[in-house]
Amino acid sequence: MDSNSFRFLFLGIGVILTIAVSYVLNSPNPSEQETIVSQLAIPTIQAGAADLLVKNPNIGKTIAPIPKRAGSQYTESRTLTHHIKQGESISTIFSYLDLSKLDLHKVIHANDLGKQFASISPGKTLYVSTNSSGQLQQLIYHKNSIDTLKAQRLADQFNVELISKPVKKTIASTRAIINRSLFLDGQDAGLSDKLIMQLANIFAWDIDFALSIRKGDEFTVIYEKVFVDNNEIDKSKILAAEFINQGRTYIAVRFEQKDGSAEYFTPDGKSTHKTFLRTPIEFARISSRFNLKRKHPVLNRIRAHKGVDYAAKTGTPIKTTGNGKITFRGRKGGYGRVVIVQHGQKYSSLYAHMSSFRKGQKVGSTVKQGQTIGYVGKSGLATGPHLHYEFRVNGVHRNPLTVKLPKAKSIKKSLLASFKKQAQPLIARLNPAKKEMLVVYYKAE
Repeated sequence: MDSNSFRFLFLGIGVILTIAVSYVLNSPNPSEQETIVSQLAIPTIQAGAADLLVKNPNIGKTIAPIPKRAGSQYTESRTLTHHIKQGESISTIFSYLDLSKLDLHKVIHANDLGKQFASISPGKTLYVSTNSSGQLQQLIYHKNSIDTLKAQRLADQFNVELISKPVKKTIASTRAIINRSLFLDGQDAGLSDKLIMQLANIFAWDIDFALSIRKGDEFTVIYEKVFVDNNEIDKSKILAAEFINQGRTYIAVRFEQKDGSAEYFTPDGKSTHKTFLRTPIEFARISSRFNLKRKHPVLNRIRAHKGVDYAAKTGTPIKTTGNGKITFRGRKGGYGRVVIVQHGQKYSSLYAHMSSFRKGQKVGSTVKQGQTIGYVGKSGLATGPHLHYEFRVNGVHRNPLTVKLPKAKSIKKSLLASFKKQAQPLIARLNPAKKEMLVVYYKAE
């Protein structure tokens, strides 16, 4: 090769290197929240089709823009990914991403679905598409594993729709005998933690899961499993359950009404949801019982113990056992931090030795059964973290573990026939031996 050929070769290599360096220096440098994507004018996502922005495997990667061509439909767009943080609203996110507040107004007021963008949750993700001028073209928000909210620009307005993936439901059943604990044996039986908590909550008015569970107790659960894209999702619910505790049998069947509300009833139509919960704290150990002649562990003298103590870790949530109104919230001598709840005219409950109160509540606040009112601690005269719980009837202290509680309400007579029709096949499935009888024994307290 002669000298002129070498000269042209080196000159060509130099030009190529210059172009490459110039491209690198002038290329966009997207942050973690920005991806450059060239595509056809943002397409509409069809229900049941793969979500272009949500499931696009290129999200989070940099893709070289497709060059614009004369007469082409291609336009440069940006896909912005924003992970919603605690305390953020859709308005603050639009400000952060430098998006038009006018466009946000149009999205929110596009239709009834648009308002759902104002109720975004922390921990989830927004996907935003803009054109080359930074104008919003599409807004996507995953509400849950099934539903996706999507706003699409149409000229100067937005169309908002809810896209729901196909759902497949199956019914499963399992049975277990308790040898170690409700949680461990429930997991071995194939139940998720959520379903185990559902089971405990269904029977919480009848069974004290901190005190009453014994080795040899057993339960049977019929539950609905929900699948999306062939994957089971955390939407399962118990349809019927039987719990045998210390020889006593409790049965509950889910009954869903036309408005979507659901409740659990015994086979004869009595609600399992009673006026009071048996315990104000989940799965805690009883460290001291109701005893009017107990020796106080700190004062070392005989002093009536007019409640029940539940040993638990500091910070464990404390729940009010019934609907009512807070009549005291503050410090009370050896009780430390105390909340007293009045339940109508006849009943009241006291929760003591709290480490702290739940924020947003005060004397006069209305609380619902099962609502957190404070957290376990050892304020006042206490040797360790625990909850001291008292229950009073007409001002008189009663043993929370044995006091007779108000009876459950029955299902409306107009719904009883419909309930029994729905309940009978589920009850039969709880135990095949009962299939012929369709009669169950439920021993109420």
